[in-house]
Amino acid sequence: MVKINSLITVCVLICVSCITRAQVIHIETNNSSLVYGVYKNKLKQIHFGNSLSTTEGIDAISTSFDEAYPSFGNGCSNEVALIATHDDGTMATDLMYESHKQQLDGNIQTTTIKLKDEKKPFFVELNFKAYQAENVIEQWVSIRHTEKKPVKLEQFASTALGFKAESYYLTHFHGSWAQEMQLVEEKLNNGIKLVETKRGVRSTEYENPSFVLSLNQQASDHYGEVVMGALAWSGNFRLSFQVEDRDYCQLTAGINPFASDYLLSPKEEFVTPRVIYTYSNSGKNQGSINLHRWARKYNLRDGDQVRPIVLNSWEGAYFKFDAAKLKSMMDGAAEMGVEIFVLDDGWFGNKYPRNSDKAGLGDWEVNQEKLPAGIGDLIDHAESKGLKFGIWVEPEMVNPKSELAENHPEWIIQRKNDREQMLERNQLLLDLSNPEVQDFVFGVVDNVLTDNPRIVYVKWDANRHVQNFGSTYLDDEKQSHLWIDYTKGLESVLARLNEKYPDIIFQACASGGGRVDYGALKYTHEFWASDNTDAYERLFIQWGTNHIYPPIATGAHITKSPNHQTNRHTPLKFRCDMAFGGRLGLELSPDILSEKDVVYVKQVLETYKANRDIIQFGDLYRLYSPYDDDGFAAISYVTPEKDKAIVMAYSHEFHRREERALIRFQGLEDNAVYKISELNRRAKRSKVKEVGLEVSGSILMNRGLPMDMKKPYESVVLKLEKVK
Repeated sequence: MVKINSLITVCVLICVSCITRAQVIHIETNNSSLVYGVYKNKLKQIHFGNSLSTTEGIDAISTSFDEAYPSFGNGCSNEVALIATHDDGTMATDLMYESHKQQLDGNIQTTTIKLKDEKKPFFVELNFKAYQAENVIEQWVSIRHTEKKPVKLEQFASTALGFKAESYYLTHFHGSWAQEMQLVEEKLNNGIKLVETKRGVRSTEYENPSFVLSLNQQASDHYGEVVMGALAWSGNFRLSFQVEDRDYCQLTAGINPFASDYLLSPKEEFVTPRVIYTYSNSGKNQGSINLHRWARKYNLRDGDQVRPIVLNSWEGAYFKFDAAKLKSMMDGAAEMGVEIFVLDDGWFGNKYPRNSDKAGLGDWEVNQEKLPAGIGDLIDHAESKGLKFGIWVEPEMVNPKSELAENHPEWIIQRKNDREQMLERNQLLLDLSNPEVQDFVFGVVDNVLTDNPRIVYVKWDANRHVQNFGSTYLDDEKQSHLWIDYTKGLESVLARLNEKYPDIIFQACASGGGRVDYGALKYTHEFWASDNTDAYERLFIQWGTNHIYPPIATGAHITKSPNHQTNRHTPLKFRCDMAFGGRLGLELSPDILSEKDVVYVKQVLETYKANRDIIQFGDLYRLYSPYDDDGFAAISYVTPEKDKAIVMAYSHEFHRREERALIRFQGLEDNAVYKISELNRRAKRSKVKEVGLEVSGSILMNRGLPMDMKKPYESVVLKLEKVK
C-alpha cells in the first residue's frame, strides 16, 4: 500500500512539473467564453461555455486539449478540419501558431489567429467575431499559400469546436419538400454523426445546416446547457459530430468536401463560410433568442424594419390568369388590408409562353397574351387600390423549351460527352460559376426593376437541385470547383442587387424551404418556409424553423380550405392564428372567401398591424411543444421591455372531457401586473375565462392559464399589457 501511494505521488509530481504555461487567447461575449492556448507553438482549445471573469490559471489546470484547427498528416486520428495536397505531393500539414490580434469595437470583439505550416509557406487564419450583447460568435477560416504550384484542398472546415461532457444530445432538422424543418433529437454515442447535403441548390430542404447540442443531459427549452448554431452557406454543407474514446465531442462544420477538391493557386485566398454559434446554460429557448437578436441586427436585411403583409398570387391563380383576374385579386386584397400584391410564376415568355412549368423559363419578357398592357398596368391598378407591387423570378433556371436554352446551351450545367440531361420540374440549371452567366442572372432582375421602378418586392425562387454535374466554363482540372463556385456566384449576384436596390424587399424561396439558411438571409429580408401552407403542418415546420431562424423572416400565409397540398379542412381562425406567428400574408384568391370571412380576415390583418412590432421584434418563447403527446402547442412573443406579449395557443388533436391545456408563460416580469385581452376571437364565448383580468407575471409564469380547447384546430391568441 505504501508503494502504491508513493507511485501516485510521484506521478502527480511529474505531471505538475511537466505543465507548460501557455499563452491564452480569450474570445468572449457577455455570457460566454471561448479560450485557446498556445502550447509549444500549437494552438489548442481549452474552454467553450460559461463566461469566465478571468482566465488566470486555466492553462495550468486543463489536462487534455484539442487542436484548434486539426489538419491531416500530423498525427491526428480523429476528424480533421483541413486536408491539403501540397505542390510536391505531400499530404502532411502541421499548423503552428504565429501570432494573433484582438480588437473590441463597441459590441463586437474581433480576433484573428494566424497559423503556418511547419515546413511550407502555407497559411491559415482563424477569424472570429464575438457579439457581446447577443452572446453569439461567428467563425470562419481563410487559407492561402505561396508554394510554387497550386495546392489541392480536399477538406476545409469553417470550425472545429470541441466539448467535454458526460453525454451529448443532438437536435437537428430534416424533411423534404412540403415537410421542411422537422425536429429530431438523438443521443450521440461513439462514432460520427453527419448532417449534410450533396444537392448543390435547394440545400436546406432535406437537411438544414443548423444544430442544437445539449451537454450533460437532454436539455429542455428552459433548462440545461446547450450550444446552438448554423452554417451561413446556401450550397453543399456538412456538420460532423464525433464522440471519441475519451468521451470528447468535436463539431466540424463547413462546406461539404464531397466531389469538391479545390485547386488553390499561389497567393489566391480561399475563404470559408461563417459558422454562427451561441452558448446557453438556461436551455434551448435562450439560444434561440440569442440567434434571433443577432440575426435581426447583423444578418438580416433591414432587420429593424417592420415587414408588410403580402398577398402572393400562386395558390390563388397558378398559371391561369390574365390582367382582369389579377386586378380582381388586388381588389380583394386591398379590401382586406393587404399591403403588397405579389405576382407569382406565369407572367413571361412569348415564343414559348409560360403557361405551365414545361416552357418559357429563362425568357424574361412579359407575356403579351396574358398581359398585353404590361406590368406597368398592373402596378397602376395596385397603387390605385393603395397596394404596392411585387414579382416572382427564377433567374438561375431554364426550360429546355426556351429561347435562352436555344441561344446559350453552353450556359447550362450539363454532363459532358453528350450524356442525356436529367430534368427536374422540366428544367435545367444555369452555370453560375461562369461570370457571364452571373451577369445574365443579375440582368434578369435588374431589367425587371429598371423597366418597372415601382416594384418593391422580389420573390426569388429555385425549383431544382444539381444532378447534371459539369461546367463548360470551368477547366477540366477544376470541374470539382462547380459546387463551391456556383454558390459564390449566387452570393455575388445577390450582393450586386443589394447594392443597387437597397430598398427592394427580397424573399428567398427554393421550392419552399430550400434556402432557409444564414447565407441566403444575409442578402434577403425573409424566406418562404415551405410550399406547404396547411396550418396544421405549419405548426411543426415553423416550430422547427424558429429554433434557429427569426420569425420576422418567416413567411406564413393564410390559405384556403381544403388546403392545396394536403386537402385538409381547417377553420379560418386556425389558419389566421397560425400565420399570426410569422411574417403574416395570404396565399389565395380573395373571391373564394365569403363576405363574412372577408370581414374577419380584415379584422385579423388590422390586429396584426397593430401588434406586429411585438411579434416581429419580440423574443420568442416556446411554451408547449406540438411534439409532445398532449396535442397542444403554444408560443409567445415578449417585448425586450417585458411590457407587452402576444401568446398563441393551438389544439391539434381531440381531447377528453376534462383534458385542457395549461399554458405557463415565459419571459414576463415577475412583479409586474398584466391585463389579459383576446385577439382574433370569432366565437361569442372566450376559451380563456381570465380574459379581462389583471394578473401578475409571477402567477402567469408559475401557475399558468387553462385554455378550453377541446377539438382539433381550435386556437387562442392573447395579448398581455403591463398595467403596473
